[in-house]
Amino acid sequence: MSNRSAHYSDHPKHHAHEHARAPQRRPAHHRPDRNGYTIVHHGKAVRFGPVVFWIVAGSIVVMGAWSAATATYFAFRDDVLTRLIARQAEMQYAYEDRIAELRARVDRTTSRQLLDQEQYDQKLNQIMRRQALLESRAAALNAMPDTAPTGSVKPTARGPQSTDASATTGMPKPSPINDTVIFVTPPDREARLESRTPAVAQPRTEFANAQGVDSVLSNLQTALDKVEGRQTATLSSVEGSYESRMRRMRGVITDLGLDMAQLEAATPKGGVGGPFVPAKPGSDAGAFERQLYRINLTRAQVDKLTRTLSLVPYRKPVVGNVEFSSGFGVRSDPFLGRPAMHTGLDFRGSTGDPVRATASGKIVTAAWSGGYGRLVEIDHGNGLSTRYGHLSEINVKVGQHVTIGHVIGAVGSTGRSTGPHLHYETRIDGDAVDPQKFLRAGVRLTQG
Repeated sequence: MSNRSAHYSDHPKHHAHEHARAPQRRPAHHRPDRNGYTIVHHGKAVRFGPVVFWIVAGSIVVMGAWSAATATYFAFRDDVLTRLIARQAEMQYAYEDRIAELRARVDRTTSRQLLDQEQYDQKLNQIMRRQALLESRAAALNAMPDTAPTGSVKPTARGPQSTDASATTGMPKPSPINDTVIFVTPPDREARLESRTPAVAQPRTEFANAQGVDSVLSNLQTALDKVEGRQTATLSSVEGSYESRMRRMRGVITDLGLDMAQLEAATPKGGVGGPFVPAKPGSDAGAFERQLYRINLTRAQVDKLTRTLSLVPYRKPVVGNVEFSSGFGVRSDPFLGRPAMHTGLDFRGSTGDPVRATASGKIVTAAWSGGYGRLVEIDHGNGLSTRYGHLSEINVKVGQHVTIGHVIGAVGSTGRSTGPHLHYETRIDGDAVDPQKFLRAGVRLTQG
């Protein structure tokens, strides 16, 4: 401003001319100064510092921009809101579609799991029903008696040398299924099967878990198949054993020349009464049940034949391996030295050795009888009878009924005898026959 004043002072003519034109308005202007800005208007000068100047200028610019933005907002407000609402709706629809897709996926997964669980439950129920069936079959096998005729009379008292009955039988005894997985149904009817835990725990996928359960179920089915196979083999063995025994029994009766009808008529009945209920398999019976039914029929026939053969004296009257001193037939008489008919077998023994009945029957003689000495005779019915001579003592009475193995006396040397032994005879309709024929029949029954 000092420069501007000096300029006006150096040119006075020009200054006067300017004053002459004073009424004319001139726009205000400012010039930069080293220390700020100066605004001149109508000869008046206002000086601003740079900070104030830029604050004022910035405020004007900000106000202008705010005004422009506000005007633009009000001008385009509806379009902006519409676009925002459309964008929000689009995002909402996308989220809803995504949620619906996830929900459908969850439903499919749940349905598949329920279907798999239902299939596993059905398989498990099938395995449990099959196990129960096999257990009932095992119980039926164990319920079958294990009886076998023997070729000699067993002692009544067991000693240290006596063997177990199961060891002497000729038929294999069926065994229960003691090597299968028992399933116990949980109270909530949910069967959870888990495979064996590996040494190193690893995360298992759903597919791996399903494969593990399938493997367990397959192993259970395989185990049950093996048990069923063993039961079928045992049943076939039992059936073959009963049929073989029945054939041997019928063959023995035929070989001995005995009348089967007469023997069966004289055989004591096995039961004592009750209503008649025909035995037959059910309409839904399987192969195992039908085979078991056939075995029961064969077993019933074997039991009947066993009772019939209880009246046939095919057993030895003394226990153990006894030496025959004389056989049946013509021999040299020990007293006269002349040929004579020997009507029985002589079993060498010691005085006092027990003598046992070789078949069931009724005592018809129990007294001294000439050359027999002390004699016991048993009537077995159907013309069959046995005699036991040279006894040292008699333990039965006339009219008494005895069964197989009953001790009727003791070995002695009474009557026409040269030493302690048992004279044993077998008679059919009063005629003496070779006792060895019956004894060989007994050996046949114990074989196979």
